[in-house]
Amino acid sequence: MNARAHGAVLARGTIREAPEDFRVEERLGFEPDGAGEHLLVLVEKRGANTHWVARALAELACAKRVDVGYAGSKDRHAVARQWFSVRVGGRPDPDWDRLEVPGVRVLAAARHGRKLRHGAHAANAFELRVRRFEGERAAFEDRLRAVATQGVPNYFGPQRYGHDNLSRARDLFAGARVPRVQRGYALSAARSRIFDALLAARVGARNWNCLLPGDVANLAGSASWFVVDAIDGTLEGRVRAHDLHPTGPLWGRGDPPARGAVLDLERAVAAEHADLARGLEAAGLEHARRPLRLTPARLRWEIGRDDAVLAFELPPGAYATTVLHELIDFEDRGGSGAADHEAC
Repeated sequence: MNARAHGAVLARGTIREAPEDFRVEERLGFEPDGAGEHLLVLVEKRGANTHWVARALAELACAKRVDVGYAGSKDRHAVARQWFSVRVGGRPDPDWDRLEVPGVRVLAAARHGRKLRHGAHAANAFELRVRRFEGERAAFEDRLRAVATQGVPNYFGPQRYGHDNLSRARDLFAGARVPRVQRGYALSAARSRIFDALLAARVGARNWNCLLPGDVANLAGSASWFVVDAIDGTLEGRVRAHDLHPTGPLWGRGDPPARGAVLDLERAVAAEHADLARGLEAAGLEHARRPLRLTPARLRWEIGRDDAVLAFELPPGAYATTVLHELIDFEDRGGSGAADHEAC
């Protein structure tokens, strides 16, 4: 269990008793071009895997699977609305009413000039129902307000690991043959484990949400980062405004850009997971960075007698269950191993 930043949770309940309890809507942040050889297709899926839907769209459009793109996987145990791109070239648009996948329907389609790439969307909007909610309302609402203003540690969490992604990563690094799709999940799980361990160490030291000399700072909403040599009032103000976030390593080849005590800590954590770190380097992954802090946007809530509904938006690559981890002790009836990588 990853260390919590806001203290012990103040409530408990159950999530994902039914797919309708966990809703996510992908926000692209741009409109289809209206012309081009690709179709942008908005799909609503209930209890369906993103990869299954992609294959079904390719088959109906008489396209190759590689000609279907999507910005990120969405939970199987959920009602999710997400966008796909399908390359159809000069062929007529498919009759999407002929799509016969249980729990899946096409809501809209429009021509577009480019394939939809991973991470191309702007945000994911969640609405989560917590059933059998138990907790003192005033204290819980205080915690919600603290999370809204201070953010939460940006853990990947158990959903990224599934039932056996970490063990599969160790098998891969030991020379076992692993199918391509499973290989990607295994490598992601190995990276996530090192990142989560580093973040937990900084949560324990109470410096996960501030910049230290030698930190690598991320500009919010972008992939831009820079090394911080010294801390001044301007930088501290930008961190308080959530314009800058400290980052941690997504392990791979190359030296981490951090310096001083921050670099020493990152190397020490990687040494504790040396088999994963060496395997990631040997697999050819390049070192990258991820913000240590996650700020849910537009957080709102409604608390009833027996349940609570929480709604918020997260950037690509962030996990709704990471926010819940700071709020409630929850039983996930959807299961961490049965879902796609959540809302990437």
